[in-house]
Amino acid sequence: MGIGRKNWLFAGSDKGGERIANILTIIETAKLRGHNPEAYLTDVLTRIQGHPKDRLAELLPWQWAPAKDLYDAA
Repeated sequence: MGIGRKNWLFAGSDKGGERIANILTIIETAKLRGHNPEAYLTDVLTRIQGHPKDRLAELLPWQWAPAKDLYDAA
């Protein structure tokens, strides 16, 4: 990507660049699915620690449903 080249210059390492790419992919996928990326990441990062390992796929952007308390706050 020629456009992002300067943005990735200070990723620190190849591994850091890969992490940035992964995070941006998750954010863009959430947007494509019609989710607010901030709400999606906040919800997933809050829930993931206590979420059953065999059901982690539920937290992927194309299967995610916001926790009930996100609606209660509105």
